[in-house]
Amino acid sequence: MDRFAFYNTRLGLLKIGYTNTAVFSLTMTDKPDAPNQPSELSERAYTEIQEYLAGERQAFDFEYELRGTLFQVSVWRALAGIPYGQTRTYRQIAEATGNPRACRAVGMALSRNPLMIVIPCHRVTGTGGSLVGYAGGIELKRFLLELESRVVNTNRQN
Repeated sequence: MDRFAFYNTRLGLLKIGYTNTAVFSLTMTDKPDAPNQPSELSERAYTEIQEYLAGERQAFDFEYELRGTLFQVSVWRALAGIPYGQTRTYRQIAEATGNPRACRAVGMALSRNPLMIVIPCHRVTGTGGSLVGYAGGIELKRFLLELESRVVNTNRQN
């Protein structure tokens, strides 16, 4: 059964959708739109997101599931393979899915990404590194990319 929990973060109100075994959505929302039912799993996911936002975590350990079409899931899996602090273009993601001419379809799959940050669609840029198309807005995309860049650069210096 699908349940939801809501948590305040530095980005705003985070809505976590989950089942007994896995998280299936992480989205930002203006206000709770379902009963708030936190659990051990939602708490773990929230804690890991908070650690990520503090620059203390680069990968996620909580269980999650991908709900989408076969193509969407293939795109989201390709996104999950983008290393922390790096970016890829829409074309590179299309090529990674075996559909090199499907750049627009990749963009549509990114716009339906149900697991923001965990499936890092913020790491996908336009040609030449331009910041385009992010469901959370370009400012949030810039913030997440700058956060990751700072962490990577700090780790290199140490």
